[in-house]
Amino acid sequence: MPIGKRPGGDSTLYALIAFVALFIIAATAAVIFYLKFEEQRGLTETAQRRLNEVANENEVQKIGALVGAEQGRKSRLRTVLDYLNEAIALIEPGVPTESSAEVKVNEATTKTRETIAGLAKRFPEFNEVDSNTTLLQATGKLSDSLQNSRAAEAAVKEQLATLQARFDDAMKASSQKENILMAEKDKFKEQFETARRGYDELKALLEKKTESQVKDLYSKLEQERANQDETKKQLLKTQAELRTADERIQRILKESVWPVQPPPDVEAKAFETDGKVILVDDQARIVQINLGSEDHVYQGLTFSVYDKGQPIPRDGKGKAEVEVYNVSENISSARIIKSNLKNPIVADDIIANLIWDAKKKNLFVIAGDFDLKGDGTNDPEAPEKIKRLVEKWGGKVESAVTANTDFVILGMPPEIPAKPKMEEAATNPGATERYERALERQANYKQIQSQAQALSIPILSGERFLSFIGYKTQAGKPGAF
Repeated sequence: MPIGKRPGGDSTLYALIAFVALFIIAATAAVIFYLKFEEQRGLTETAQRRLNEVANENEVQKIGALVGAEQGRKSRLRTVLDYLNEAIALIEPGVPTESSAEVKVNEATTKTRETIAGLAKRFPEFNEVDSNTTLLQATGKLSDSLQNSRAAEAAVKEQLATLQARFDDAMKASSQKENILMAEKDKFKEQFETARRGYDELKALLEKKTESQVKDLYSKLEQERANQDETKKQLLKTQAELRTADERIQRILKESVWPVQPPPDVEAKAFETDGKVILVDDQARIVQINLGSEDHVYQGLTFSVYDKGQPIPRDGKGKAEVEVYNVSENISSARIIKSNLKNPIVADDIIANLIWDAKKKNLFVIAGDFDLKGDGTNDPEAPEKIKRLVEKWGGKVESAVTANTDFVILGMPPEIPAKPKMEEAATNPGATERYERALERQANYKQIQSQAQALSIPILSGERFLSFIGYKTQAGKPGAF
C-alpha cells in the first residue's frame, strides 16, 4: 500500500461512480415515463372528448338502459342505428340508404307530412289533420273512415234492396191494374164503335126524309146519342184511371228510386203531355180531345199534336197544331190549324201546351229579342206580346228568376248600339239614353240566363216556345197576340 493513502479509497470511488450511474439511469427512466404519461393523458383526453360528442357522462351511465339488451358483438351505437333504420323502414318501405341519421329522419318526416297533407286535401274527414299529426293518428283516422264508409255502403245497399223490392211490388200491382183497365178500355171502345155504326145507320135512314121514318127514328137517334155519351164518359173514366195509375208510378219513382239515381233531365217539365186525341174527322178537319171544362179548357186554346207512343221531340215541333173551338164537360172539339198529309193525326196521339196547366199556374220569365213572324226582323214588342199570351192562357210572368220559376223564355241577346260620341250626345240626348237602356237590357239578359242555368230551370228559345204551345203557325197572322 502506498504511503499517504487510506485503505478502501478505491471502493468509495467505485461506489460513487455506481451511484452516479444509477442516478443517471433513474433520471432517464423518469423522463421516459413522464413523456409516455403525457402521451397517454393526451390520448385519454381525446377519447373522452370524442365520447362526449357521442354521449355525455349521464347518458353514458344510462345508455345501457336506453339501448336495451346487448346484441352480440354489436356496439351500443350500432344497435341504436339499426333500431333507427327499422323505424324508418316502417315509414318508407325498402332498404334504408347509406346516409346520415339526420338525412334519414328528415326525409321520413317530410314524406310523412306530405302524405298526411295530401290526405287532408283529398278527404274532408281529415280536415282536423295538421303538421303535428303523427303517422299512427293518421292511420287511426284512415281506419275509422274506412269502417264508416263500409258501414254507409252496407246501409245504402240495404236501403237500395228495400226500395227495389218496394218498386217491384208497386210495378207488379200497377201492371195488374193497367191490364184490367186496358181490358175495360177495349170493351168500352168496342161498345163505342157499335154505337157509332148504329148512329151512322140511323143518319142514313134520316136522309130519306120520310115523315114516318123521321118521327120514329129521331127518338132512336137521341137514345143512341145518349148511349154514345155514356160510352164516352166511361172511356174518359178509364183514361182517368190510367192517368192515376201512371201518376202513382211516377210518384213511386220520385219518392223511392230517384233519390238513389241520377236526377231527371232539367227540361223534363217541358215534355209533359196534357191530353190526347180521341176522335179525328179528316174531312171536316176536326178532332176531339179528352179535355173539357172540368179541366179548365177554353175556346182559343191551342195544342201541339205529337205521335202516340213517342216522346215529345227536343225542339218541341209537333206533327200538327189544333185550336179549341167548342168545350164540353169532359171533351172538347178543336179545328186542325196545321197538319202533315204524310203523317196525319190519328186517335191516341198526344197533345201538349207548355203554358196551360189544368192544376197550377206556371211561372215564366221573358228576356231578349224575338222574331215572332219568322221573317228575320226583330219585333220590339215581342216580350209584351208573349206576356199577354202567357197570362191569357193561365200562366204568370215575373221579372226575375227564382226557385219557383218554371220556364225561362230567352230570345237573342239584346243588340247594343255604338256608344254615342260627345258631339252626338250633346245634340241628341236620346242616343245616350238608348245606349244605356241597351246596356241594362243586356246585363239583365245575362243575369236571367245565368240564374236559370244555376237553378236548372228549362230555357226555351222563342221558336221552341211557340212550337211547344202549338202556336207557331198562328204567330205569323195579324192579331195573333
